Amino acid sequence: MLAAFALVCVLLASGCTSQNQPGATANNTDNAASAMSNSASDVQKVEVFHFHGTHQCYSCITVGSLAEKTVNTSFKDELDSGRLVFGHINAELEENGDLVAKYGVTSASLWIGTYYVNGTFVKEENVNVWYKINDEAGYMEYLKGILQKRLRGELD
Repeated sequence: MLAAFALVCVLLASGCTSQNQPGATANNTDNAASAMSNSASDVQKVEVFHFHGTHQCYSCITVGSLAEKTVNTSFKDELDSGRLVFGHINAELEENGDLVAKYGVTSASLWIGTYYVNGTFVKEENVNVWYKINDEAGYMEYLKGILQKRLRGELD
């Protein structure tokens, strides 16, 4: 566990990188197939986490602040009920190691985790948001649409 934590710290400290292609999201495909037929009543909770390092660049800060603004503006009821959870998570802090490992974080990133009542958990890194940081309205509309789908149990 300590070795994995050290690796994440090194990767976060080395800059903002992603292993995915532009415009892609990375799904945990093992559980995605079993969640495909779920509906809104099947969704227990959706988590939105902005993982970052201690020292953040402008883009990293913007991805996190726009994600927070989106959920606070568009999902107040879901936040209040606990059906949607948002957090800024410093992946370099040892106390966040379990969450970093659960999501498989390797760099500054925005992750969405959907929990279903049948016990299925689907995680996805959304890299599209990085291409929208200079368009606040576009970023917020895009992320709002993704989160609405996840809350309805849709994975597309």
